[in-house]
Amino acid sequence: MNVHAQADRFEPGSLPGRQGRKSLLRFVACGSVDHGKSTLIGRLLYESKQLFDDQLDALAADSRKLGTQDGELDFSLLLDGLAAEREQKITIDVAYRFFETARRKFIVIDAPGHEQYTANMATGASLADLALVLVSADEGLTAQTKRHVVILSMLGVQQILLAVNKMDRAGWSEDVFRSVTAQFRDFATVLGVKKITSIPIAAKGGDNVILRSARMPWYRGLSLLKYLEQAEPRPASDRQPFRMPIQWVNRPNPDFRGYSGLIASGEVRAGMQVRLLPSDRITHIERIATFDGDLERATAGRSVTMTFADQVDASRGDIVVGLERPPVMSDRISARVFWMNSEPFNPGRRYLLKLATATVNAQIEPGVSIFDLNSQRSVRADSIAPNEIASGVLKLDRPIAVDRYDDCRDTGSFILIDPESYDTVGMGCIENVSPPQSSIDAYAKSGVAAKTKLARWTETHARSLAKAVSWRATGSLDTFVVAFVITGSPKIAGSVAGTEILTKILIYYLHERVWAWVPWGKRSPG
Repeated sequence: MNVHAQADRFEPGSLPGRQGRKSLLRFVACGSVDHGKSTLIGRLLYESKQLFDDQLDALAADSRKLGTQDGELDFSLLLDGLAAEREQKITIDVAYRFFETARRKFIVIDAPGHEQYTANMATGASLADLALVLVSADEGLTAQTKRHVVILSMLGVQQILLAVNKMDRAGWSEDVFRSVTAQFRDFATVLGVKKITSIPIAAKGGDNVILRSARMPWYRGLSLLKYLEQAEPRPASDRQPFRMPIQWVNRPNPDFRGYSGLIASGEVRAGMQVRLLPSDRITHIERIATFDGDLERATAGRSVTMTFADQVDASRGDIVVGLERPPVMSDRISARVFWMNSEPFNPGRRYLLKLATATVNAQIEPGVSIFDLNSQRSVRADSIAPNEIASGVLKLDRPIAVDRYDDCRDTGSFILIDPESYDTVGMGCIENVSPPQSSIDAYAKSGVAAKTKLARWTETHARSLAKAVSWRATGSLDTFVVAFVITGSPKIAGSVAGTEILTKILIYYLHERVWAWVPWGKRSPG
Protein backbone atom coordinates (compact mmCIF):
# COMPACT_ATOMS: atom_id res chain seq x y z
CA MET A 1 0.00 0.00 0.00
CA ASN A 2 1.53 3.29 -1.06
CA VAL A 3 1.04 6.78 0.30
CA HIS A 4 -0.24 9.20 -2.29
CA ALA A 5 2.42 11.69 -3.32
CA GLN A 6 1.11 15.24 -3.41
CA ALA A 7 2.63 18.59 -4.21
CA ASP A 8 5.35 19.63 -1.81
CA ARG A 9 3.13 22.06 0.11
CA PHE A 10 3.49 20.25 3.42
CA GLU A 11 6.13 17.95 4.86
CA PRO A 12 5.06 15.48 7.55
CA GLY A 13 7.57 13.98 9.93
CA SER A 14 8.50 10.42 9.10
CA LEU A 15 11.58 9.49 11.08
CA PRO A 16 10.81 6.90 13.78
CA GLY A 17 13.25 8.54 16.17
CA ARG A 18 11.46 11.86 15.91
CA GLN A 19 8.00 10.35 16.26
CA GLY A 20 8.71 9.11 19.76
CA ARG A 21 9.48 12.65 20.97
CA LYS A 22 6.37 14.30 19.57
CA SER A 23 3.69 15.59 21.88
CA LEU A 24 0.05 14.56 21.46
CA LEU A 25 -2.90 16.93 21.19
CA ARG A 26 -6.50 15.71 21.38
CA PHE A 27 -8.98 18.18 19.95
CA VAL A 28 -12.70 17.98 19.25
CA ALA A 29 -14.23 19.58 16.17
CA CYS A 30 -17.73 20.78 17.02
CA GLY A 31 -20.36 23.34 16.12
CA SER A 32 -23.73 23.44 14.42
CA VAL A 33 -24.79 21.06 11.66
CA ASP A 34 -23.61 21.90 8.13
CA HIS A 35 -20.99 24.37 9.32
CA GLY A 36 -18.21 22.26 7.76
CA LYS A 37 -16.56 20.20 10.50
CA SER A 38 -16.13 16.97 8.55
CA THR A 39 -14.99 18.87 5.46
CA LEU A 40 -12.33 20.68 7.46
CA ILE A 41 -11.00 17.50 9.09
CA GLY A 42 -10.96 15.74 5.73
CA ARG A 43 -9.05 18.66 4.26
CA LEU A 44 -6.51 18.48 7.12
CA LEU A 45 -5.95 14.77 6.50
CA TYR A 46 -5.61 15.32 2.76
CA GLU A 47 -3.23 18.28 2.98
CA SER A 48 -1.04 16.60 5.59
CA LYS A 49 -0.64 13.53 3.31
CA GLN A 50 -2.28 11.10 5.71
CA LEU A 51 -4.29 9.29 3.02
CA PHE A 52 -3.26 6.14 1.16
CA ASP A 53 -3.80 5.68 -2.55
CA ASP A 54 -6.72 3.31 -2.08
CA GLN A 55 -8.37 5.80 0.32
CA LEU A 56 -8.03 8.57 -2.23
CA ASP A 57 -9.47 6.34 -4.95
CA ALA A 58 -12.41 5.44 -2.71
CA LEU A 59 -12.90 9.13 -1.85
CA ALA A 60 -12.96 10.06 -5.52
CA ALA A 61 -15.54 7.34 -6.26
CA ASP A 62 -17.69 8.32 -3.28
CA SER A 63 -17.47 11.99 -4.24
CA ARG A 64 -18.83 11.22 -7.72
CA LYS A 65 -21.63 9.12 -6.24
CA LEU A 66 -22.55 10.92 -3.01
CA GLY A 67 -20.60 14.17 -3.00
CA THR A 68 -21.97 17.69 -2.95
CA GLN A 69 -18.96 19.49 -4.46
CA ASP A 70 -19.84 19.38 -8.18
CA GLY A 71 -17.50 16.52 -9.01
CA GLU A 72 -14.63 17.70 -6.81
CA LEU A 73 -13.42 15.72 -3.80
CA ASP A 74 -15.94 15.84 -0.94
CA PHE A 75 -13.67 15.63 2.08
CA SER A 76 -16.55 15.19 4.52
CA LEU A 77 -16.97 11.62 3.23
CA LEU A 78 -13.62 10.68 4.81
CA LEU A 79 -15.13 11.03 8.29
CA ASP A 80 -18.78 10.14 7.71
CA GLY A 81 -18.55 6.36 7.65
CA LEU A 82 -22.13 5.36 8.44
CA ALA A 83 -24.53 4.86 5.54
CA ALA A 84 -27.05 7.20 7.17
CA GLU A 85 -24.36 9.87 7.53
CA ARG A 86 -23.54 9.72 3.85
CA GLU A 87 -27.17 9.73 2.77
CA GLN A 88 -28.22 12.62 5.03
CA LYS A 89 -24.91 14.53 4.74
CA ILE A 90 -24.67 14.89 8.52
CA THR A 91 -22.40 13.45 11.21
CA ILE A 92 -24.21 11.11 13.60
CA ASP A 93 -21.54 9.19 15.48
CA VAL A 94 -18.25 10.48 16.87
CA ALA A 95 -15.32 9.76 14.54
CA TYR A 96 -11.75 9.53 15.88
CA ARG A 97 -8.85 9.99 13.46
CA PHE A 98 -5.11 10.07 14.05
CA PHE A 99 -2.70 12.16 12.04
CA GLU A 100 0.69 13.76 12.59
CA THR A 101 2.92 16.50 11.30
CA ALA A 102 6.62 17.14 11.65
CA ARG A 103 5.97 18.80 15.00
CA ARG A 104 3.14 16.92 16.69
CA LYS A 105 0.74 14.00 16.78
CA PHE A 106 -3.00 14.61 16.80
CA ILE A 107 -6.16 12.75 17.66
CA VAL A 108 -9.08 14.61 16.14
CA ILE A 109 -12.60 13.94 17.38
CA ASP A 110 -15.20 14.79 14.77
CA ALA A 111 -18.39 15.44 16.75
CA PRO A 112 -21.93 15.59 15.32
CA GLY A 113 -23.56 19.00 15.03
CA HIS A 114 -27.19 17.93 14.84
CA GLU A 115 -29.19 18.64 18.02
CA GLN A 116 -30.47 15.07 18.11
CA TYR A 117 -26.91 13.76 18.58
CA THR A 118 -25.65 16.29 21.14
CA ALA A 119 -24.96 13.47 23.60
CA ASN A 120 -22.35 12.07 21.18
CA MET A 121 -20.68 15.48 21.03
CA ALA A 122 -20.49 15.62 24.83
CA THR A 123 -18.88 12.18 24.90
CA GLY A 124 -16.15 13.26 22.49
CA ALA A 125 -15.55 16.61 24.19
CA SER A 126 -14.85 14.92 27.52
CA LEU A 127 -11.56 13.62 26.08
CA ALA A 128 -10.33 16.82 24.45
CA ASP A 129 -7.46 19.16 25.32
CA LEU A 130 -8.78 21.82 22.97
CA ALA A 131 -12.01 22.52 21.10
CA LEU A 132 -12.13 23.54 17.45
CA VAL A 133 -15.50 25.27 17.11
CA LEU A 134 -16.69 25.94 13.58
CA VAL A 135 -19.13 28.75 12.85
CA SER A 136 -20.37 29.44 9.36
CA ALA A 137 -19.68 33.04 8.35
CA ASP A 138 -23.03 33.37 6.57
CA GLU A 139 -25.10 31.86 9.38
CA GLY A 140 -23.34 32.98 12.56
CA LEU A 141 -23.93 31.60 16.04
CA THR A 142 -26.83 29.19 16.30
CA ALA A 143 -28.52 27.74 19.39
CA GLN A 144 -26.64 24.49 18.82
CA THR A 145 -23.29 26.29 18.64
CA LYS A 146 -24.08 27.94 21.98
CA ARG A 147 -25.12 24.60 23.44
CA HIS A 148 -21.80 23.08 22.40
CA VAL A 149 -19.88 25.92 24.04
CA VAL A 150 -21.83 25.46 27.28
CA ILE A 151 -20.97 21.76 27.26
CA LEU A 152 -17.30 22.57 26.62
CA SER A 153 -17.21 24.94 29.58
CA MET A 154 -18.99 22.34 31.74
CA LEU A 155 -16.32 19.77 30.84
CA GLY A 156 -13.47 22.15 31.62
CA VAL A 157 -12.22 22.69 28.06
CA GLN A 158 -10.65 26.13 28.44
CA GLN A 159 -8.96 26.44 25.03
CA ILE A 160 -11.25 27.19 22.10
CA LEU A 161 -10.10 27.73 18.54
CA LEU A 162 -12.92 29.51 16.71
CA ALA A 163 -12.80 28.75 12.99
CA VAL A 164 -15.09 31.13 11.10
CA ASN A 165 -15.73 28.90 8.08
CA LYS A 166 -17.16 29.52 4.61
CA MET A 167 -15.54 32.93 4.31
CA ASP A 168 -15.93 32.57 0.54
CA ARG A 169 -19.70 32.92 1.00
CA ALA A 170 -19.15 36.13 2.99
CA GLY A 171 -17.02 37.67 0.24
CA TRP A 172 -13.86 37.23 2.34
CA SER A 173 -15.11 40.13 4.47
CA GLU A 174 -13.05 41.18 7.49
CA ASP A 175 -16.10 42.89 9.00
CA VAL A 176 -18.10 39.64 8.92
CA PHE A 177 -15.24 37.77 10.56
CA ARG A 178 -14.89 40.35 13.34
CA SER A 179 -18.64 40.45 13.92
CA VAL A 180 -18.88 36.67 14.35
CA THR A 181 -15.80 36.69 16.58
CA ALA A 182 -17.23 39.42 18.81
CA GLN A 183 -20.56 37.56 19.22
CA PHE A 184 -18.76 34.37 20.10
CA ARG A 185 -16.47 36.04 22.64
CA ASP A 186 -19.38 37.78 24.34
CA PHE A 187 -21.09 34.42 24.82
CA ALA A 188 -18.07 32.27 25.74
CA THR A 189 -16.40 34.63 28.22
CA VAL A 190 -19.52 34.70 30.39
CA LEU A 191 -19.13 30.93 30.73
CA GLY A 192 -15.58 31.29 32.00
CA VAL A 193 -13.72 30.22 28.85
CA LYS A 194 -10.22 31.61 29.34
CA LYS A 195 -8.54 31.35 25.94
CA ILE A 196 -10.25 32.04 22.60
CA THR A 197 -8.41 32.34 19.28
CA SER A 198 -10.21 33.14 16.00
CA ILE A 199 -9.13 32.18 12.48
CA PRO A 200 -11.05 32.88 9.23
CA ILE A 201 -11.06 29.85 6.91
CA ALA A 202 -12.71 28.29 3.89
CA ALA A 203 -12.40 24.54 4.43
CA LYS A 204 -13.71 23.67 0.97
CA GLY A 205 -10.78 25.40 -0.74
CA GLY A 206 -8.25 25.01 2.06
CA ASP A 207 -7.87 28.74 2.72
CA ASN A 208 -5.97 29.39 6.00
CA VAL A 209 -6.18 25.67 6.82
CA ILE A 210 -2.57 24.64 6.15
CA LEU A 211 -1.11 27.83 4.73
CA ARG A 212 -2.15 31.46 4.92
CA SER A 213 -4.57 32.47 2.18
CA ALA A 214 -3.96 35.31 -0.26
CA ARG A 215 -7.73 35.88 -0.43
CA MET A 216 -7.69 37.34 3.12
CA PRO A 217 -4.64 39.62 3.24
CA TRP A 218 -6.13 41.48 6.22
CA TYR A 219 -5.62 38.39 8.42
CA ARG A 220 -2.04 38.19 9.69
CA GLY A 221 -2.32 35.40 12.26
CA LEU A 222 -1.35 31.72 12.07
CA SER A 223 -2.98 29.17 9.82
CA LEU A 224 -5.25 26.65 11.54
CA LEU A 225 -2.72 23.82 11.48
CA LYS A 226 0.13 26.05 12.65
CA TYR A 227 -1.95 27.07 15.65
CA LEU A 228 -2.80 23.45 16.47
CA GLU A 229 0.89 22.57 16.33
CA GLN A 230 1.77 25.06 19.04
CA ALA A 231 -1.33 24.80 21.28
CA GLU A 232 -0.74 23.61 24.83
CA PRO A 233 -2.33 20.27 25.85
CA ARG A 234 -4.34 20.00 29.03
CA PRO A 235 -2.06 19.52 32.08
CA ALA A 236 -1.11 15.88 32.54
CA SER A 237 -3.22 13.97 35.06
CA ASP A 238 -0.12 12.53 36.71
CA ARG A 239 0.35 15.92 38.39
CA GLN A 240 -2.95 15.51 40.20
CA PRO A 241 -3.45 13.64 43.49
CA PHE A 242 -3.20 9.87 43.29
CA ARG A 243 -6.46 8.02 42.58
CA MET A 244 -7.00 4.40 41.56
CA PRO A 245 -10.55 3.02 41.63
CA ILE A 246 -10.50 -0.73 42.27
CA GLN A 247 -12.02 -2.69 39.39
CA TRP A 248 -11.62 -6.20 40.75
CA VAL A 249 -9.80 -8.31 43.33
CA ASN A 250 -7.19 -10.52 41.66
CA ARG A 251 -6.90 -13.95 43.35
CA PRO A 252 -5.18 -16.37 40.92
CA ASN A 253 -4.13 -18.61 43.83
CA PRO A 254 -4.42 -18.70 47.64
CA ASP A 255 -1.00 -17.06 47.99
CA PHE A 256 -1.75 -13.90 46.02
CA ARG A 257 -4.31 -11.17 46.62
CA GLY A 258 -4.03 -8.09 44.41
CA TYR A 259 -6.26 -5.14 43.67
CA SER A 260 -6.48 -4.26 39.99
CA GLY A 261 -7.47 -1.00 38.37
CA LEU A 262 -6.56 1.88 36.07
CA ILE A 263 -4.64 4.74 37.70
CA ALA A 264 -6.96 7.67 37.09
CA SER A 265 -4.60 10.41 38.25
CA GLY A 266 -1.32 11.01 40.00
CA GLU A 267 1.47 8.52 40.49
CA VAL A 268 2.19 5.67 42.88
CA ARG A 269 5.46 4.09 44.07
CA ALA A 270 6.29 0.81 45.73
CA GLY A 271 6.43 1.34 49.49
CA MET A 272 4.17 4.40 49.27
CA GLN A 273 1.63 4.92 52.05
CA VAL A 274 -1.95 5.00 50.76
CA ARG A 275 -5.47 5.19 52.09
CA LEU A 276 -8.38 2.93 51.11
CA LEU A 277 -11.85 4.44 50.96
CA PRO A 278 -14.54 4.11 52.20
CA SER A 279 -12.94 1.99 54.97
CA ASP A 280 -10.37 4.77 55.69
CA ARG A 281 -7.69 2.11 56.21
CA ILE A 282 -4.07 3.22 55.79
CA THR A 283 -1.48 0.77 54.48
CA HIS A 284 1.65 0.54 52.30
CA ILE A 285 2.04 -0.55 48.69
CA GLU A 286 4.01 -3.79 48.68
CA ARG A 287 4.10 -4.50 44.94
CA ILE A 288 2.97 -2.84 41.71
CA ALA A 289 2.44 -5.84 39.43
CA THR A 290 1.84 -5.75 35.67
CA PHE A 291 1.86 -8.29 32.87
CA ASP A 292 5.43 -7.24 32.03
CA GLY A 293 6.67 -7.52 35.60
CA ASP A 294 6.76 -5.44 38.78
CA LEU A 295 7.20 -1.67 38.63
CA GLU A 296 8.81 0.70 41.08
CA ARG A 297 6.61 3.55 39.88
CA ALA A 298 3.40 3.90 37.85
CA THR A 299 1.55 6.99 36.60
CA ALA A 300 -1.91 7.94 35.37
CA GLY A 301 -3.21 5.88 32.47
CA ARG A 302 -1.44 2.67 33.53
CA SER A 303 -3.40 -0.45 34.49
CA VAL A 304 -1.76 -2.20 37.43
CA THR A 305 -2.38 -4.72 40.20
CA MET A 306 -1.33 -3.61 43.68
CA THR A 307 -0.61 -5.71 46.72
CA PHE A 308 -0.62 -4.23 50.20
CA ALA A 309 1.58 -4.81 53.23
CA ASP A 310 -1.49 -5.46 55.41
CA GLN A 311 -4.57 -7.62 55.06
CA VAL A 312 -7.28 -5.19 54.01
CA ASP A 313 -10.93 -5.54 53.14
CA ALA A 314 -11.49 -3.86 49.76
CA SER A 315 -13.52 -4.67 46.65
CA ARG A 316 -14.81 -3.19 43.40
CA GLY A 317 -16.11 0.32 43.93
CA ASP A 318 -13.53 1.16 46.59
CA ILE A 319 -10.68 3.52 45.75
CA VAL A 320 -6.98 3.72 46.62
CA VAL A 321 -5.79 7.30 47.19
CA GLY A 322 -2.73 9.15 48.38
CA LEU A 323 -2.55 10.66 51.85
CA GLU A 324 -2.19 14.16 50.41
CA ARG A 325 -5.34 15.88 49.11
CA PRO A 326 -7.68 12.92 49.62
CA PRO A 327 -11.18 12.96 48.12
CA VAL A 328 -14.26 13.71 50.22
CA MET A 329 -16.60 10.97 51.38
CA SER A 330 -20.04 12.37 50.63
CA ASP A 331 -23.64 11.33 50.03
CA ARG A 332 -24.74 14.74 48.79
CA ILE A 333 -23.14 16.46 45.81
CA SER A 334 -23.77 19.65 43.85
CA ALA A 335 -23.29 19.08 40.15
CA ARG A 336 -23.99 20.25 36.64
CA VAL A 337 -25.91 17.64 34.68
CA PHE A 338 -26.32 17.32 30.92
CA TRP A 339 -29.58 15.47 30.26
CA MET A 340 -29.10 12.99 27.42
CA ASN A 341 -32.34 11.04 27.50
CA SER A 342 -35.23 11.66 25.08
CA GLU A 343 -37.58 11.66 28.07
CA PRO A 344 -37.41 14.67 30.44
CA PHE A 345 -35.97 14.31 33.92
CA ASN A 346 -38.54 12.89 36.32
CA PRO A 347 -38.45 14.76 39.66
CA GLY A 348 -38.23 12.45 42.62
CA ARG A 349 -37.26 9.40 40.60
CA ARG A 350 -34.25 7.35 41.62
CA TYR A 351 -31.43 6.72 39.17
CA LEU A 352 -28.19 4.77 39.29
CA LEU A 353 -25.14 7.00 39.58
CA LYS A 354 -21.87 5.51 38.34
CA LEU A 355 -18.68 7.30 39.35
CA ALA A 356 -15.43 5.52 38.48
CA THR A 357 -16.14 1.91 39.56
CA ALA A 358 -18.70 2.77 42.26
CA THR A 359 -22.44 2.54 41.59
CA VAL A 360 -25.02 3.99 44.00
CA ASN A 361 -28.66 5.01 43.97
CA ALA A 362 -29.17 8.73 43.45
CA GLN A 363 -32.04 11.16 43.48
CA ILE A 364 -31.98 14.71 42.12
CA GLU A 365 -33.45 17.02 44.71
CA PRO A 366 -36.20 19.45 43.65
CA GLY A 367 -35.28 22.99 42.70
CA VAL A 368 -32.86 22.56 39.78
CA SER A 369 -31.62 25.49 37.69
CA ILE A 370 -31.52 25.38 33.89
CA PHE A 371 -29.01 27.40 31.86
CA ASP A 372 -30.89 29.54 29.35
CA LEU A 373 -28.95 29.90 26.09
CA ASN A 374 -30.51 33.24 25.19
CA SER A 375 -30.27 35.11 28.48
CA GLN A 376 -27.15 33.23 29.63
CA ARG A 377 -28.69 32.96 33.08
CA SER A 378 -29.73 30.04 35.24
CA VAL A 379 -33.49 29.85 35.79
CA ARG A 380 -35.39 27.67 38.25
CA ALA A 381 -37.19 24.70 36.72
CA ASP A 382 -39.18 21.65 37.77
CA SER A 383 -37.74 19.35 35.10
CA ILE A 384 -34.81 18.94 32.71
CA ALA A 385 -35.61 18.57 29.01
CA PRO A 386 -33.40 16.64 26.55
CA ASN A 387 -30.10 18.41 25.76
CA GLU A 388 -30.53 20.88 28.62
CA ILE A 389 -27.82 21.58 31.20
CA ALA A 390 -28.93 21.92 34.79
CA SER A 391 -27.36 22.61 38.15
CA GLY A 392 -28.71 20.80 41.16
CA VAL A 393 -28.07 18.64 44.20
CA LEU A 394 -28.01 14.84 44.11
CA LYS A 395 -28.69 12.77 47.23
CA LEU A 396 -26.95 9.37 47.30
CA ASP A 397 -28.01 6.33 49.29
CA ARG A 398 -24.50 5.99 50.77
CA PRO A 399 -21.31 8.06 50.91
CA ILE A 400 -18.72 7.55 48.16
CA ALA A 401 -15.31 9.12 47.49
CA VAL A 402 -15.66 12.14 45.20
CA ASP A 403 -13.61 15.11 44.00
CA ARG A 404 -14.57 18.38 42.41
CA TYR A 405 -14.32 18.04 38.63
CA ASP A 406 -11.76 20.86 38.52
CA ASP A 407 -9.52 18.88 40.92
CA CYS A 408 -9.80 15.42 39.31
CA ARG A 409 -11.83 14.63 36.22
CA ASP A 410 -12.18 10.88 36.73
CA THR A 411 -13.45 11.03 40.30
CA GLY A 412 -15.33 14.29 39.71
CA SER A 413 -17.58 13.12 36.88
CA PHE A 414 -20.36 10.58 36.66
CA ILE A 415 -23.17 9.21 34.52
CA LEU A 416 -26.80 8.64 35.45
CA ILE A 417 -28.43 5.36 34.42
CA ASP A 418 -32.11 4.45 34.22
CA PRO A 419 -32.48 1.50 36.64
CA GLU A 420 -35.16 -0.13 34.46
CA SER A 421 -33.80 0.19 30.92
CA TYR A 422 -30.12 0.67 31.91
CA ASP A 423 -29.89 3.49 29.36
CA THR A 424 -27.49 6.32 30.14
CA VAL A 425 -29.77 9.30 30.70
CA GLY A 426 -27.32 11.95 31.87
CA MET A 427 -23.74 12.90 32.56
CA GLY A 428 -22.52 15.25 35.25
CA CYS A 429 -19.57 17.12 36.72
CA ILE A 430 -19.26 17.69 40.45
CA GLU A 431 -18.98 21.33 41.54
CA ASN A 432 -19.18 20.99 45.33
CA VAL A 433 -19.53 18.23 47.91
CA SER A 434 -21.09 18.08 51.37
CA PRO A 435 -20.01 15.91 54.34
CA PRO A 436 -21.98 12.65 54.57
CA GLN A 437 -25.19 12.88 56.57
CA SER A 438 -24.11 9.93 58.71
CA SER A 439 -21.08 11.91 59.88
CA ILE A 440 -23.28 14.88 60.73
CA ASP A 441 -25.58 12.66 62.76
CA ALA A 442 -22.65 11.09 64.60
CA TYR A 443 -21.27 14.51 65.42
CA ALA A 444 -24.65 15.70 66.68
CA LYS A 445 -24.77 12.72 69.07
CA SER A 446 -21.24 13.19 70.36
CA GLY A 447 -20.32 14.87 73.62
CA VAL A 448 -18.71 17.77 71.73
CA ALA A 449 -21.91 18.44 69.83
CA ALA A 450 -23.98 18.18 73.01
CA LYS A 451 -22.05 21.09 74.50
CA THR A 452 -22.65 23.31 71.48
CA LYS A 453 -26.17 22.34 70.40
CA LEU A 454 -29.40 23.02 72.28
CA ALA A 455 -30.56 19.68 73.63
CA ARG A 456 -34.26 20.20 73.09
CA TRP A 457 -34.97 16.48 73.07
CA THR A 458 -34.43 16.24 76.89
CA GLU A 459 -37.80 17.95 77.55
CA THR A 460 -40.52 17.08 75.04
CA HIS A 461 -43.82 18.90 74.77
CA ALA A 462 -45.76 15.93 76.19
CA ARG A 463 -43.39 15.60 79.15
CA SER A 464 -43.64 19.31 79.96
CA LEU A 465 -47.46 19.22 79.79
CA ALA A 466 -47.69 16.12 82.02
CA LYS A 467 -45.43 17.72 84.61
CA ALA A 468 -47.52 20.91 84.61
CA VAL A 469 -50.81 19.00 85.09
CA SER A 470 -49.48 16.78 87.90
CA TRP A 471 -47.93 19.73 89.72
CA ARG A 472 -51.00 21.98 89.58
CA ALA A 473 -53.46 19.17 90.36
CA THR A 474 -51.70 18.58 93.68
CA GLY A 475 -50.65 22.20 94.30
CA SER A 476 -54.20 23.57 94.00
CA LEU A 477 -55.66 21.45 96.86
CA ASP A 478 -54.71 24.14 99.38
CA THR A 479 -56.37 26.78 97.20
CA PHE A 480 -59.63 24.77 97.26
CA VAL A 481 -59.49 24.39 101.08
CA VAL A 482 -58.84 28.11 101.70
CA ALA A 483 -61.61 29.18 99.30
CA PHE A 484 -64.09 26.75 100.92
CA VAL A 485 -63.32 28.06 104.43
CA ILE A 486 -63.82 31.67 103.33
CA THR A 487 -66.95 31.19 101.19
CA GLY A 488 -68.45 28.05 102.70
CA SER A 489 -69.43 27.03 99.17
CA PRO A 490 -67.76 23.97 97.57
CA LYS A 491 -68.98 25.15 94.16
CA ILE A 492 -67.24 28.51 94.40
CA ALA A 493 -64.11 26.91 95.92
CA GLY A 494 -64.00 24.39 93.06
CA SER A 495 -64.31 27.14 90.45
CA VAL A 496 -61.46 29.12 92.01
CA ALA A 497 -59.24 26.05 92.23
CA GLY A 498 -60.09 24.98 88.66
CA THR A 499 -59.31 28.44 87.29
CA GLU A 500 -55.98 28.42 89.09
CA ILE A 501 -55.17 24.95 87.71
CA LEU A 502 -55.79 26.05 84.10
CA THR A 503 -53.90 29.32 84.32
CA LYS A 504 -50.96 27.88 86.27
CA ILE A 505 -50.70 24.87 83.92
CA LEU A 506 -50.34 27.26 81.00
CA ILE A 507 -47.79 29.42 82.80
CA TYR A 508 -45.80 26.39 84.03
CA TYR A 509 -45.84 24.79 80.54
CA LEU A 510 -44.45 27.94 78.96
CA HIS A 511 -41.87 28.16 81.75
CA GLU A 512 -40.78 24.56 81.08
CA ARG A 513 -40.49 25.16 77.34
CA VAL A 514 -38.23 28.16 77.89
CA TRP A 515 -35.95 26.16 80.16
CA ALA A 516 -35.91 23.26 77.68
CA TRP A 517 -33.92 25.55 75.34
CA VAL A 518 -31.30 26.38 77.97
CA PRO A 519 -28.41 23.84 77.87
CA TRP A 520 -26.98 24.84 81.28
CA GLY A 521 -26.97 22.02 83.81
CA LYS A 522 -27.95 19.25 81.34
CA ARG A 523 -26.06 16.04 80.69
CA SER A 524 -26.07 14.09 77.47
CA PRO A 525 -27.46 10.56 77.79
CA GLY A 526 -24.96 7.70 78.05
